Amino acid sequence: MNLLGHAKGRATLFALLYASEGAPIGFIWWALPTILRKEGVPVEQITGLVALLVLPWAGKFLWAPLVDLGRNSRWGLRAWIVTAQTLMGLTLLPLAWLAPAENLDWWRILLLAHGFCAATQDVAIDALAIKCVPGAERGRINGYMQAGMLAGRSCFGGGLLLLAGMLGTTGMIFALVVAIWGTLTLVLLVREPVADGSRRTLADFTAALRAAAGRRTTWLGLAFALTGAAGFEAAGALAGPYLVDRGVAQETIGWFFGVIVIGAMVGGGLLGGRLADRVGHLRMVGWSVGWFCASLALLAVWDGGANAPTGARLLLLASMYVGVGLFTASSYSMFMNLTDARLGGTQFSTFMAATNGCESWSAAVGGRVAASAGYPTAFLALSAASLLALPLLRLIRRAAAQPHQEAR
Repeated sequence: MNLLGHAKGRATLFALLYASEGAPIGFIWWALPTILRKEGVPVEQITGLVALLVLPWAGKFLWAPLVDLGRNSRWGLRAWIVTAQTLMGLTLLPLAWLAPAENLDWWRILLLAHGFCAATQDVAIDALAIKCVPGAERGRINGYMQAGMLAGRSCFGGGLLLLAGMLGTTGMIFALVVAIWGTLTLVLLVREPVADGSRRTLADFTAALRAAAGRRTTWLGLAFALTGAAGFEAAGALAGPYLVDRGVAQETIGWFFGVIVIGAMVGGGLLGGRLADRVGHLRMVGWSVGWFCASLALLAVWDGGANAPTGARLLLLASMYVGVGLFTASSYSMFMNLTDARLGGTQFSTFMAATNGCESWSAAVGGRVAASAGYPTAFLALSAASLLALPLLRLIRRAAAQPHQEAR
């Protein structure tokens, strides 16, 4: 049985592979900081650790060319995934016997090594999807991939915290390793196409890279990646402080982010992926921008201080997160369409790095605007930045109509 040979198999494979990516991310970014703080580790050390561990994902485009170059008929993307996942588990295993607070330096070293392996796995998985998933199916697959990622984060972030008293740190680490290595059995059922299995030379790679750099769609895609998500990225960074300042109880905020937000993004991702394959990925990206911007505009208009109903605030924020799911599935599909399959790891990782850049600058600007002019103004201003990026989609469509370009 070859999971890449039919639509349901591809959906299952990529959803579970992304779940294996999301599991350690949920633990590192959500569960571990809580555990360390409960054990008395200073906040600045915790935030410093998390900031350090984000670096492999932010910089993965720097070594993504190794994945594209290091492929031949004997060593393909499946081999990269299997190797990366094996090392992901091996770098975590020693932590089962090391108390985190007393051995923070070892945790830092091993988790950084784990992050490098996990980011490499991410590059290889995305390259495999670009190589093997038909263009008309990419929206749906991206919806499943995001659902898997969010499910992994939720289960091994909040879920492990709920079971921490019973499992302990040792049990939590073993659960993570089982989740990561468990999907290896599925990868072994994959028969990767070998149409491009000839050995890749640096000259071939450089030629493909030069060709991609010469396409307008590449630069237009990067420009959109840097700006299109500004509205929800800023709102996401501000959502927690906003709800606190509007008097929402901490328990309610925790329930909202742990259940409602995850559900909204999963539902939006699955729906957005299917719709993108039907109406076109570019069109669905535009619709999703309109969705989350409209939700934020309504929230800004509705917001009247601490006396406004909490339920209305949460409902409009939840609507925004549905838009996030719609946008993620459709925009990632668009970026896959703009990526040369020969550069599946390198070019797509560069698009993803640009989306990380959008998250960084929009959160910083949104915070400053909120501090000086209030949350409603920040929501409206950063939503306007997203709307101003919409003409780029039209330019991408026009450029893609030219020879050697691709988009839907």
